[in-house]
Amino acid sequence: MDTFIKSFTIIYFITCGCVSATPVNASTPNIIIMLMDDIGWGDLGVFGQPSKETPNLDKMAAQGMLFPNFYTANPLCSPSRASLLTGRLPVRNGFYTTNGHARNAYTPQEMVGGISSDEILLPRLLKKKGYVSKIVGKWHLGHRPKFLPLEHGFDQWFGAPNCHFGPYNSSERPNVPVYNNSEMVGRYYEEFQINKKTGESNLTQLYLQEALGFIHQQSLSRKPFFLYWAPDSTHSPVYASKRFLGRSPRGRYGDAVMEIDDSVGQILSWLSTLGIEQNTFVFFTSDNGAAVMSGPNESGSNGPFLCGKETTFEGGMREPAVAWWPGHIPGASVSFQLSSLMDLFSTSLSLAGVSPPNRTLDGLDLTPVLLNSHPNNTSLTDRPIFYYRGNQLMAVRLGPYKAHYWTWSNSWEEFESGINFCPGQEVPGVTTHTQKEHTLQPIIFHLGRDPGEKYPISVLSMEYQNTLRRITPVVKQHLDSLVPAAPQLNMCDLAAMNWAPAGCERLGQCLKGPESLPWKCEWPH
Repeated sequence: MDTFIKSFTIIYFITCGCVSATPVNASTPNIIIMLMDDIGWGDLGVFGQPSKETPNLDKMAAQGMLFPNFYTANPLCSPSRASLLTGRLPVRNGFYTTNGHARNAYTPQEMVGGISSDEILLPRLLKKKGYVSKIVGKWHLGHRPKFLPLEHGFDQWFGAPNCHFGPYNSSERPNVPVYNNSEMVGRYYEEFQINKKTGESNLTQLYLQEALGFIHQQSLSRKPFFLYWAPDSTHSPVYASKRFLGRSPRGRYGDAVMEIDDSVGQILSWLSTLGIEQNTFVFFTSDNGAAVMSGPNESGSNGPFLCGKETTFEGGMREPAVAWWPGHIPGASVSFQLSSLMDLFSTSLSLAGVSPPNRTLDGLDLTPVLLNSHPNNTSLTDRPIFYYRGNQLMAVRLGPYKAHYWTWSNSWEEFESGINFCPGQEVPGVTTHTQKEHTLQPIIFHLGRDPGEKYPISVLSMEYQNTLRRITPVVKQHLDSLVPAAPQLNMCDLAAMNWAPAGCERLGQCLKGPESLPWKCEWPH
C-alpha cells in the first residue's frame, strides 16, 4: 500500500539524515491544526492529569502558549468541526437540526446532508496565498461526494468521512470507507482493522506517517502548507497500536492518549529536523469535551468542570489548547483570553495575509494575543462565548461569569437506561433531565470561583444584578442580529450510506444499497 511506502521513505530520510529544506517566506507561515476527538481538558499533564501520558504536549506548552479558557463551538463532533473550518457558529453554517428543541446532531452514515456549498472553508481561502492543504483523519462534514474534503478546498486527504463505528454486516449497513484523496482504499474493520476486543489498531500510526510525509513533501517544494491533523483514536471505541496498549494506568483510553502525545512529539520534532519550526504555526485542541457517558475505560477527564460531551456545561465545551511557534510565540506563556475553536479560522487567515470573507464570522483573530503585540495582552478580553445546542442558545459566558438560559443534560428515559452525561456530578436544578428554561432569571456562575458550576450566585445579590445588566444587552444584540442558515442535519436515508463510494469498483467493494426512503432524523439529546 502507498502509505507503507511513504512510511519507509520517511524513516529512511530520518535515519540517514538526508533532509534539507529552505524555509518559505515567513510572511506565509505553514499552519498545522491538530484537532483531537473527545479529548478532555483534564487529559493533559499540564492541566493536572497525574497519569503522565502527555510529556510531549506538556513540552509543547512549555515552549509555547497555554489557553485555559479555550472553547469549542458545540459539544458534539460534526458541528464543532464545521465551525473550525468556517469560522462560524453551527447555527450560522447550517450544522444543526430543527427536528427537536435543543438537540445535538451530527453526520452518521444515514445522514443526507453535509457542509453547505454556501460555506467557504479555510483551505479554499488559503489557496489565495498558494497554500497546499491536506486533511489527515476524520472529516465528519458529510460523506456523500459533494460534501467531501477535495470538493471544499483541500488538495489531499487520507482518512474517513465518518466515525469508526462498526463492524457492520454489509447487507444491512456498510463499514465506513477510508479514503486516499478522492477514492476509497478500504474500509474500517476490513482493510483497516480495529480489534474492539483488544483495542489494537494501527490507524494512528498511519495518520502520523501521512502527516510526516506531507510535511516533508511540502518543505521540499517550498510551498506554504496547511495540515489539518484529525486522528480519532480517543473516540469510543478507543484504540491504540500494539506498542502503546497496556501502558497507561487509566486503561485503553490512556493508551490512546499516550500514542497521540507521541505522535505530536514526532511531528514537532520533524519540523525541527527539517528546519521549518520557526516558520510553522501549530495549534493543538479538541472537538468537544470528554465523552464521560462512555465510562472510564472509553473516555477521558474534563478536570474540574461539570459533565461532558453533548452538554453545554463547561465539561462539554471547555477544551485543552496549546499554541506553538518557536521564535514568535513566547515560551512558557499562558493566556486567559476567552477564545474559541472558531478563532483558528480568523487567526489562520491573518497569519497567511488573507482577507476574511464578506460574511458574518464568529471567530476572532488571536494574533495580538499569540504574538503579544498588544501592550497589556487584553485586546479581546470582553468578547462573549455562546453555548448552543441545536439552534437554541443555552448559555453565555462574559468575563468570569456564565449565565444559563436553558439547562438540560439528557432525558429521564436515557438517564434511567444507564446513559449518564454527568456521572457523579448531579447538581440539583442545574443538570436537569427535562429542558428547563431560565430566560427570565438565568442561573449565573462565577467560573473563577466555581469552575464546576455547583453554586449559583444568589439572584438577590448585587453581584447577580450587575452581571445580568452586563450580559443581557450582549445576548440581545447577538439574537437580534442572528440570521440562521438552513439546517443541514434534518434528513436521514439508508440509501445515503457508504454503499458504493468512489474507488469501490477497483477494489471490488461496491455494495448494493436499499431504495431511497428519507425520513426526519431522530436526535434523542
